[in-house]
Amino acid sequence: MPNIENRPAEGSWESPVKKLLREGKPAMGVTITVNSVDVAAHAANLGFDFLWLEMEHSPITLETLRNIVLATRGLKAVPFARVPVNELWTAKRVLDAGVLGVIFPFTSTPELARRAAAACKYPPAGRRGSGARLAAFRWPAPESYYDFADENVLVIVNIEEAEALGHIDAIAATPGIDVIFIGPSDLSFSLGLRGQQDHPKVHEAVAKIAAAARKHNKVLGTTSGNPDQIKKYIEQGFLFFQASTDLGLMAAGARELLEPLGKFGSQPKTRALY
Repeated sequence: MPNIENRPAEGSWESPVKKLLREGKPAMGVTITVNSVDVAAHAANLGFDFLWLEMEHSPITLETLRNIVLATRGLKAVPFARVPVNELWTAKRVLDAGVLGVIFPFTSTPELARRAAAACKYPPAGRRGSGARLAAFRWPAPESYYDFADENVLVIVNIEEAEALGHIDAIAATPGIDVIFIGPSDLSFSLGLRGQQDHPKVHEAVAKIAAAARKHNKVLGTTSGNPDQIKKYIEQGFLFFQASTDLGLMAAGARELLEPLGKFGSQPKTRALY
């Protein structure tokens, strides 16, 4: 069973995502890419365990993220954010806005893994600054938000570059990292395969990353919107999943309705007027 650090004291509140992972149960997140509080709040009430607020590949702003954090109080899904770059200040801003997990892209060296862990912990364990009034307003931490955050914030590092393969044992061994998340698409591009995720070289790389995560008792994560594929991943020991995007789910619902009527995708594509 993966080792999720900082198990809470008896009777205290625990992040439901951390609890699932600590118990060896899968956690499923919906990816929010549109700059809409309403969409995020509805998604948080559908049954997903967390919101993956996408700030690397979408126009979601810090202000919108804060509004989503407030709008999802009392709803099932816990807000996490993927920051644009692995830097102390990017993590600080989303954490102080109240997210309870940070996903760090392109974590390809032990130094970047240590930076990610340090960004999410208060001293002496890390380097997070103490200005957390907004975050403390969001979460049930009546005595000390600082202790609460150190126990409950989830630290996820994305392994998605060929460079990381030579350092993967040291990355996975980094204290404070909770989830080793494999990004198969970017990994395939980094290996020169441009999206060929089923290529043997990608499978070999994934196996190497997974072995290092298991060796160091870290949770394994990856991306998939296919339930059959997710079940296979679970059989392989993966527990943390970035599932479909908000727009992907909308398209899937539209397809289910419109395709039997011959309507799905029947409109002309938008084209530039020049």
